[in-house]
Amino acid sequence: MNQRLAHLLTRLYPRRWRQRYGEEFEAFLIEQKATTSPNVLSAAVSERIFPTQGANMETDPNSFGIVIKQPSAFLPLAMSLTALTMVLGYLAINGIPHESDEGTVAHLWQILMAGQLPVIAFFAIKWLRRAPRQAIGVLALQATAVLASMAPVFFLKM
Repeated sequence: MNQRLAHLLTRLYPRRWRQRYGEEFEAFLIEQKATTSPNVLSAAVSERIFPTQGANMETDPNSFGIVIKQPSAFLPLAMSLTALTMVLGYLAINGIPHESDEGTVAHLWQILMAGQLPVIAFFAIKWLRRAPRQAIGVLALQATAVLASMAPVFFLKM
């Protein structure tokens, strides 16, 4: 592998990782074939999401991987995906409903969708100050999950 490609691949890793392993890793990459590039790329992405622990490379308490593991981050995602699964399951079994009476699935969907709003608000209040970049990423995931759950209800006029 040429030196320029090795340097670019090493730059994909977080700064703290490069400070500790960068020179040695770059020298190692120069000796390797270019076919190792996809593996290095996936490892760099993984290192950015779940930073290495140990020695003087303690886990960043505000990394995306740590923030997404907070209950206030993943519970709204789970609630939206549960609501989406319930709606899709209902549609698969019964088809598009034409009656005006809302069933149990509709009530559970409403509870799940409304119940996650205070959790999302708590997450935003707590994490937007501590780790704004990571919190915005999590909030974007939560918004995507909410919209995905609302899409069948809206487009099928349920």
